[in-house]
Amino acid sequence: MLDYRVLNNVSIETLHEAFRNAFSDYQVEMNLSVETFRQMLQRRGFAPEISIGAFKNDRLVGFVLNGLRILNGKATGYDIGTGVIMDYRRQGVTSNMLLNVKEILKQKQIEQYILEVIQSNVSALQLYEKEGFKIQRNFSCFKIERKSYVSLKNHKVEHSDQMAWEQLKEFWDFEPSWQNSIDSVNAVSEEFLYSIVHYDNTIVGYGMINKKTGDIPQIAVNKDFRGKGIGRSILTDLIEYSESDKISILNVDYESKCTKEFLARLGFQPIVSQYEMLLHIR
Repeated sequence: MLDYRVLNNVSIETLHEAFRNAFSDYQVEMNLSVETFRQMLQRRGFAPEISIGAFKNDRLVGFVLNGLRILNGKATGYDIGTGVIMDYRRQGVTSNMLLNVKEILKQKQIEQYILEVIQSNVSALQLYEKEGFKIQRNFSCFKIERKSYVSLKNHKVEHSDQMAWEQLKEFWDFEPSWQNSIDSVNAVSEEFLYSIVHYDNTIVGYGMINKKTGDIPQIAVNKDFRGKGIGRSILTDLIEYSESDKISILNVDYESKCTKEFLARLGFQPIVSQYEMLLHIR
């Protein structure tokens, strides 16, 4: 018999061990160090009071790690990661955890719940649809080996500690996903390098990269200045300052044809596709 309870007062080491075990055979490599795992939770707004664990004799064998923020004016939960270690799969553990999560979200008057699921993970997709989640967006994820990227910088790129977000949002073709949002970036701002290009003292392009992991959550150019090499100059600068051998850009909206074409031209390869799914809490 498993015991289901919230993850208040559960150590980061316990969460990390369960996370590594649950995702040891995952389609995407998730072998994170404790520090990288801690940063991931911080970046995504981890809220243990709305997160659920499945325990067997006080051993954490399954979990739903959730973040909590205000999104578009609504209190919103976000599934950072759901997993069950191998010996406890196919026993209804995930369904039971989700039932607990939905009840907690309802009690705390959280209005909606968001998650992402790999499109080829048919069993998970069917489970979420059965639980009432609806597909909102279609995401593509890209990666390139650092050694494969051909550097080109024909614009002066500067670095900044302050980002004029209200201005920069005008450059977007799509709203960033939860983990790439302004709130997520600001939550671990010290982990990122911010690169910008000016024209006549006005910012016309920007990007940022996690210096350790090579993750680029946002890169965008003013629509009036595209096709001039600004995006590539920024990308080159970001990669130059990253310590990682692999550079990734995750959750590009499938509808953003120009972003996908830009990445393809520079040699980025699609690695996985995801659905963003939403559940209205009633």
